[in-house]
Amino acid sequence: MKVLVPVKRVVDYNVKVRVKSDGSGVDIANVKMSMNPFDEIAIEEAVRLKEAGKVTEVVAVSCGVSQCQETLRTGMAIGADRGILVETGVELEPLGVAKLLKALADKEQPQLIILGKQAIDDDSNQTGQMLAALLGWPQATFASKVVLEDGKAVVTREVDGGLETLSLTLPAIVTTDLRLNEPRYVTLPNIMKAKKKPLDTVKPEDLGVDVAPRLKTLKVAEPAKRSAGIKVPDVATLVAKLRTEAKVI
Repeated sequence: MKVLVPVKRVVDYNVKVRVKSDGSGVDIANVKMSMNPFDEIAIEEAVRLKEAGKVTEVVAVSCGVSQCQETLRTGMAIGADRGILVETGVELEPLGVAKLLKALADKEQPQLIILGKQAIDDDSNQTGQMLAALLGWPQATFASKVVLEDGKAVVTREVDGGLETLSLTLPAIVTTDLRLNEPRYVTLPNIMKAKKKPLDTVKPEDLGVDVAPRLKTLKVAEPAKRSAGIKVPDVATLVAKLRTEAKVI
């Protein structure tokens, strides 16, 4: 069984992002970039399934600029067998990524695609669902447990009322939640081994996919700073201020 795992290069979650002075976007110059945490969980899960003997090959895929190779090497250091980079300088939208992944899925013929439920930069939470629609495959989102048995994927997912268990006929799409696993620490020997693993590069044109943007960002602005709180002498004053100033009661 082959598993495809899309991974995204994003601003590291420890970095405090800054908006560009012209309001056109987020400043990523000289900023530490890393693999999207949800995608890291997806890679870890695929590797665990391989270690359990359920999967034979794990293929990491990334779409974006040439620096995404570093993200793919991290995925291969975790345990992916090879990497594919769809190289483009265009700012990709979820639909564009889903179309690229569909083209790769048609070419690679994986039985399972595991990806993070969302990226921490745009928080769209759309790519997995769009990919499932384009491929016509069953999907299970926000997975907290994945079990492969008898040609099916049994996925446990968290819902408002508790836990929901779905049985998917393969091939299928699974998007990962934080509670699925805790990614392993990448050791130096595995980083060195990852450098020797195959990494193919293709262009969107090679896959016959148009990734031209359909959306235009008009303005990006930082949220307004919170005003300082005040102390009140008693409950009566608090209630009066909530009623007259805040107008919440």
